[in-house]
Amino acid sequence: QVQLVESGGGSVQAGGSLRLSCAVSGISARMNHMGWFRQAPGKEREFLGVIGADGYTTRYAGSVKGRFTISRNNAGNTVYLHMNSLEPGDTAVYYCAADFGAGAPTDTSTDYDLWGPGTQVTVSS
Repeated sequence: QVQLVESGGGSVQAGGSLRLSCAVSGISARMNHMGWFRQAPGKEREFLGVIGADGYTTRYAGSVKGRFTISRNNAGNTVYLHMNSLEPGDTAVYYCAADFGAGAPTDTSTDYDLWGPGTQVTVSS
């Protein structure tokens, strides 16, 4: 079954860290660009970062650059979002997504073909 499932969300105090995981099945993160997005209540879905199918190319949104890092395991079946120095403004539902296209890694949500159900992250002050 082709699917993505996020895990690792929860509640954390400001300044803390979390690591989100995205379990990839039916496809491989070694063959597709894998992105992370988030959506807060009343706001549009926001691009956070992407790791290219090559496993080396990464791109981040300015709002999280230096605080968030994306990685994946060698098997290509898990993608991670490492989040440090969390702020209350980071509270949102976090999604991973797969881009099946052949172009460069993208920050445009409509370029992504497969999405997970999301995991909630709540940061308290």
